[in-house]
Amino acid sequence: MDEQALLGLSPNADPSFRQRALAYFEQLKVSHDAWQVCAEALAQGIYSDDHVKFFCIQVLEHQIKFRYAALTESQHQLIRQTMMSWLQTQLVNPQQEKSFIRNKAAQVFALLFLTEYLTKWPKFFFDLLSVVGLNPRGVDLYLRILMAIDAEVVDRDIVHTAEVRTECRRNTLIKDAMREQCIPNLVESWYQILHTYQQTNSELTCQCLEVVGAFVSWIDLNLIANERFVNVLLSHMSVEVLREEACDCLFEIVNKGMDPIDKTKLVESLCQVLMASGFFNTEQEDDVDFLARFSKLVNGMGQALITSWSKLVKAGDVKNSQVTLQAVEAKVPLLLKLLVHEDDDISSNIISFCYDYLHMLKQLPALTELQKANVEAIMHAVMKKLTYDEEYNFENEGEDEAMFLEYRKHLKLLLDRLAQVSPELLLAAVQRVFNTTLENWQNTRFMEVEVALRLLFMLGEAIPASHGAHFSGDSAKASVLQEMMHTLVTSEVSQYLHTSVTLEFFETVVRYEKYFAVEPQHIPNVLMSFLDHRGLRNNSPKVRSRAAYLFSRFIKTLSKHMNPYIEDILNRIQDLLVLSPCENGFQPLLSSDDQLFIYESAGVLIVNSEYSAERKQTLMRDLLTPLMEKFKVFLEKLLREQDEERQTVLADCLNHAVGFASRTSKAFSNKQTVKQCGCSEVYRDCLQTFLPALSCPLQKEVLRSGVRTFLHRMIICLEEEVLPFIPTASEHMLKDCEAKDLQEFIPLINQITAKFKTQISPFLQQVFMPLVRAIFEVLARPVEDNDQTAALENQMLRRSYFAFLQTVAGSGMSEVIANQGVQNVEQVLFTVIQGAVEFPDPIAQKTCFIILSKLVELWGGKDGLLGFEDFIYKHIVPACFLAPLKPTFDLADAQTVLALSECAVTLKTIHLKRGPEFIQYLQQEYLQSLQVAPEISREFCQALQQPDGKIFKNYLKVFFQRAKP
Repeated sequence: MDEQALLGLSPNADPSFRQRALAYFEQLKVSHDAWQVCAEALAQGIYSDDHVKFFCIQVLEHQIKFRYAALTESQHQLIRQTMMSWLQTQLVNPQQEKSFIRNKAAQVFALLFLTEYLTKWPKFFFDLLSVVGLNPRGVDLYLRILMAIDAEVVDRDIVHTAEVRTECRRNTLIKDAMREQCIPNLVESWYQILHTYQQTNSELTCQCLEVVGAFVSWIDLNLIANERFVNVLLSHMSVEVLREEACDCLFEIVNKGMDPIDKTKLVESLCQVLMASGFFNTEQEDDVDFLARFSKLVNGMGQALITSWSKLVKAGDVKNSQVTLQAVEAKVPLLLKLLVHEDDDISSNIISFCYDYLHMLKQLPALTELQKANVEAIMHAVMKKLTYDEEYNFENEGEDEAMFLEYRKHLKLLLDRLAQVSPELLLAAVQRVFNTTLENWQNTRFMEVEVALRLLFMLGEAIPASHGAHFSGDSAKASVLQEMMHTLVTSEVSQYLHTSVTLEFFETVVRYEKYFAVEPQHIPNVLMSFLDHRGLRNNSPKVRSRAAYLFSRFIKTLSKHMNPYIEDILNRIQDLLVLSPCENGFQPLLSSDDQLFIYESAGVLIVNSEYSAERKQTLMRDLLTPLMEKFKVFLEKLLREQDEERQTVLADCLNHAVGFASRTSKAFSNKQTVKQCGCSEVYRDCLQTFLPALSCPLQKEVLRSGVRTFLHRMIICLEEEVLPFIPTASEHMLKDCEAKDLQEFIPLINQITAKFKTQISPFLQQVFMPLVRAIFEVLARPVEDNDQTAALENQMLRRSYFAFLQTVAGSGMSEVIANQGVQNVEQVLFTVIQGAVEFPDPIAQKTCFIILSKLVELWGGKDGLLGFEDFIYKHIVPACFLAPLKPTFDLADAQTVLALSECAVTLKTIHLKRGPEFIQYLQQEYLQSLQVAPEISREFCQALQQPDGKIFKNYLKVFFQRAKP
């Protein structure tokens, strides 16, 4: 072997040596017989370096994985002998191999097993066992090999190769053969290992328990679930170093699918022994890791019993279903102890059993007193476990906090299920906790106040109401919620100085905003809580940010009730509307994203007010004028600014100004239009103020993006009043543009075209070719082969271009294309043909065929565009055949099938416009040129002439599937 190259295998090796080692590995992998040097080195133990040994095993692994079929029988034999010799030497070597080498060797054995067990090596396991016996090192490798086989043959978490079906069939055959030939022997070997090592070698015993747990899912359960085996497992439950693995093993046994009556008996017998051994006294157990596994086992047993109960009820077996139900009920006290355990992992592991138990109760005709007591106990447990602990870090949430929030979500699902079982009990329990806590919130710990508010919040989803109408309909429920909301808003709990309580207060008043329609007298107090130090001026940025969003929701929902407070609110939020760049360490109270919600709220207040149009206009102008003034100042500063960092800050600020103005317009609707509110002039002024930013040579991407978004909004709000601004805006946006600029500009043109149609025709005629040229100038720029970003941008731009042509053709504006002059029209049409055929992008191809069929419909008749008839036969018809015949046109891909469907529509449209002439052309000229047999040609034309378009679409797919090699 290349000793110099082997030096590069060390983790500390010089990069040049490492490079040589990699090259040597590649050489050995592809060589016909060089790998045999590695086999020899491994079998004879020539090398002592761990990395060299690992390297040799890797080379063999590659041969088995990728070249086994090409090897001779004697070479197969050599690999088998090498691995078995290596295994034998492990039993006598003075030092055990490192675990990474043992694991890699186990993987190679597993690959050999997969390849040879069904054909050449049926005695695989017997040969292994005869070598390893009960030698501890041999047993360790034997168990690792079994786990590696499980990973390849059984484990569903392993992602296998593309030939999944073939692998599944092979794996099924392997398992069937193992069940017939060797499983009883394997089980016996496991029993002997457990029996031999349970007191002397905990590591091997745990490994063996893991193997049993892995295999039990698909072997005959009677081999494991018998007195001899179960007694060993139960005895391990009392040994500290073994009991976690024993728990997992018992869980797998309980999880095994079997007859419901037998399953109940199995679970009950396990429970009796566990109870007799004191395992149910969880309060005396300090080891939380073990309790987490035990909780998982109890969860498995509980779910298994409930599954059995469901099957027995379905089968109409009243007697046995009753026995199983009693067995489930008997586990509830243990479930409750684990559910309320202070360790959330232990509690979390039992939630599924709890959830299924409640689901079972829901199916019963009536609840017994015991079951009602269980439901209440679960409620109290959930309420207790929802509570934050002292260590929770609200300002800097990390992994532990994220895990608790995830756990809380599971508890919420339990609460929802409790509401389904007994909404009355839940309402009463929550009301009790809520009232008790809020009576004395000033002297109560924050976590208890927060959970009281949280429970009220959760009731909204747990006990749903149609369209959130919690305060009408069912009077009993409505009155309870109304009382609690009354308590919430009159208790002054919003003054509690803890972010979690403050946030929960705001979340709850917004969730139950319909309460304020019933009791509007409380609106001013809640508004004040949003506007003062509790909400938008809170010390915590997190609270301020969330309050901004919730405030906008509160205002929007209750806009009809806001009239008396509008001017007061607008005055109070003045300082929060200021546009100021984040510089010199200055941090405004709200981020620009939060300010968007405040501007939107201001817009909603003005637009939905009962004021006259003149007053609304004055208020809107007061709101937007400071933005326009600041915009002009900052734009001038930007044009003079030399420092790049400062340029970015100013550009962002300008972008925010445009965004804020845009956001105020969200308040308008079909009823409350800009015109009716008298606000058209203000927004036209905004447009005039913002458009000069398009000609700014600095920070173009940011500025153009903001103004473009504003134009989109104004097309909706100002309608035809926006049209005078479009030509100038377009002219600036088409200057010095990149692929992304154009790609984002085209939707704006599409929106205008679709909305204004013929009104916009003169402008479109004027901008059409400059836009097309700008697109193709960008697409013609060279792109490096490995620049995937640029390639993707070009693909998206091409799609946008075709979408533009589709909009123009589909909006009855085909004359815009037709009036561009013969040469230009021809150039545009050829780009569509190219898009349909040349580029392997089914989304663009589909759009191209839609354009072609539309143009055929408009221009393909006798009085169509001059020369278009010729274009149909010379270019469109060939495109309908050449595109699907391309190797890249994948008929198994859903998007491509949609493109083919539009191709079929194009051919049908040609037939519709040209009639028998087209059929004659296909039969006598075109299909002959493609060497299509006459009978297939006739069949094609018959399908094309069918009145039902679906028949032809289906035929066309089959036609091209047959035509492709």
